[in-house]
Amino acid sequence: MIYVTTETIHGKEITETLGIVRGSTVRARNIGRDIFAGLKNIIGGEISEYTQLLADSREQAIKRMLDDAVRVGADAIVNVRFTTSTVMQGAAEMLAYGTAVKLRQ
Repeated sequence: MIYVTTETIHGKEITETLGIVRGSTVRARNIGRDIFAGLKNIIGGEISEYTQLLADSREQAIKRMLDDAVRVGADAIVNVRFTTSTVMQGAAEMLAYGTAVKLRQ
């Protein structure tokens, strides 16, 4: 399935808009990652444990958005966006969303 951050897909004609599709996941930090992150915060540098946590969260949110698009019979998703929100201290939601569309075949 094609998914893009733009309103159109180069070389493709959108024939129908099916509506918003979304996928989300809520992830929490863990004490092991927090200890290493705290040490890295003192000496500086990338906190790779959190980088990986966020990368995994994005991938899961994308997969769930794609599953939602398949459910509604979409050929593609345009205007894909990501957002995050804090659910509780130490836990955040990663949300991927966009507009499901049908393409001329």
